[in-house]
Amino acid sequence: MHIPIQSVTPQSGHAEICGWVHEERDLGGLAFFLIRDRTGIIQVTIPKKKVSEEVLLAAKKVSRESVVRIAGTVKAVEKAPGGREIVPDKFEIINLAETPLPLDVSEKVGVELDTRLDARFLDVRRPRVAAVFQIRSAALFAVNEFLHKEGFISITTPKIVAAATEGGTELFPIAYFDKEAFLNQSPQLYKQMMMAGGFEKVYEIGPIFRAEEHNTTKHLNEATSIDIEVSFADHHDVMKTLEHLIVTTYEYVNKTCSTQIANLEIDNFAVPKAPFTRLPYGEAIGIAQKKSGEPIKYGDDISAAAEHAIGDEMGAHYFIVDWPTEIRPYYAMPYEDDPSICKAFDLMHPRMELSSGAQRVHQYDLLVQQIKKKGLNPESFEFYLRPFRYGMPPHAGWGLGAERLIMTMLGLSNVREAVLFPRDMHRLVP
Repeated sequence: MHIPIQSVTPQSGHAEICGWVHEERDLGGLAFFLIRDRTGIIQVTIPKKKVSEEVLLAAKKVSRESVVRIAGTVKAVEKAPGGREIVPDKFEIINLAETPLPLDVSEKVGVELDTRLDARFLDVRRPRVAAVFQIRSAALFAVNEFLHKEGFISITTPKIVAAATEGGTELFPIAYFDKEAFLNQSPQLYKQMMMAGGFEKVYEIGPIFRAEEHNTTKHLNEATSIDIEVSFADHHDVMKTLEHLIVTTYEYVNKTCSTQIANLEIDNFAVPKAPFTRLPYGEAIGIAQKKSGEPIKYGDDISAAAEHAIGDEMGAHYFIVDWPTEIRPYYAMPYEDDPSICKAFDLMHPRMELSSGAQRVHQYDLLVQQIKKKGLNPESFEFYLRPFRYGMPPHAGWGLGAERLIMTMLGLSNVREAVLFPRDMHRLVP
């Protein structure tokens, strides 16, 4: 039975491995192969006068990225990857790869992102790319573990819905038998409904869909959202949960993914320090006015240029708090002493927004009033409003973009690098 390449040591004596041919070199009397599996790379050295004819024939026939099974003696070799090599007595070609390859897996040749995504099954064989998704897996494990330890209940909400979560138009309509339906842009309404169900602390990690016509390095039309909702809590409580989750996730990745971090050539994987600064919206606008070089005034949403200017000034994760009620969703709770400002927040990385949240309106009459102020029809939200008439506790929550979290954590240049098969305005396959 084969063993992971990472486990092969000079002390193994004899070992059998399975993997892909990463590189090959023929120096006349010696042939060298680098064999790769998901755990690492090992050198296979073939002294042509000392191995069987069957091994020589297979070594001559095999092509890069073919799947092979190799067994032989493990020897210590200082200059080989991991300080060891295998001299084979068995070299079996399980599946021969066609040539030429759609892209270079050895990472010696630069490849455009579109070419990589077109052949994603090959792209993820590259150790650097695989590292991103191994870290993403570790990060989401850490998120799940953190929320379970904090007493959250995992829920699953519908992705086919009858009405817009935010009341906007950026939705994908679908034919649902004899009705019109939409792909859900957020679990917002459903996680709030679970507060009425007495679950008190819920979370969901799942897909969301936004029909935004953005073609930028930080937008996707299908993304993964990490959402929580907490009863008997305000915006301050869930901001503390969010910053604790971010720090814990970074710490777990730093502790468990050293090989992947090295593959990504990240010299200084910095774990954020909590608490994060709370920056009032008004002060954020003041920074943007001075440093962004573009016109922006109180009451405007924060543009990409303004985000960059504020991020450069802050230099670390921070919250923008106390937003104008007028530019936040209808479910954001206004301050009692100044209803023009609401208890909403955004978690910001210096590069971009990561998360948005708020304390929610839990009073039925105020919520109906807020919906009407946004120019929406409360009748369209009857399924959502109904629980608010039968004992809805105060509650707060947020949604965090998984891809943006990974993108900023690893310093990736494009959010599409943080998702296996991205969906944007122009990409529907593979």
